[in-house]
Amino acid sequence: MGATIGTRFMTWWKGKLIGEDEFGNRYFQDKNGPRRWVIYADRPEASAVPADWHGWLHKTVEHPPVGDHRPKQPDFGIDHQTNPTGTVAAHFPAGSMNEGGQRQGTSGDYEAWSPDK
Repeated sequence: MGATIGTRFMTWWKGKLIGEDEFGNRYFQDKNGPRRWVIYADRPEASAVPADWHGWLHKTVEHPPVGDHRPKQPDFGIDHQTNPTGTVAAHFPAGSMNEGGQRQGTSGDYEAWSPDK
């Protein structure tokens, strides 16, 4: 999908490529200023930006995660995943309309609220 024609032009004119993540997202910085942005490899989804690049985009860390500044993944860490909401990989809990719509029965101590009481 990539970027709009306006973003592509602005990136070509003012942008400097800083790096690319493992998902193919490309990160840019303004040649003469502090502005930073990402051009997504797929659909524009903020959760597709890994934590290390998110820190650089939002100026939490000074250096982009490339070369010597690449953080090491801890042994207990898991790989980054984008938010699957709205995709075929989305989770549907039991009782949702996409899983048959049958909710779990309530216990005998449940009483629905009524404004007349």
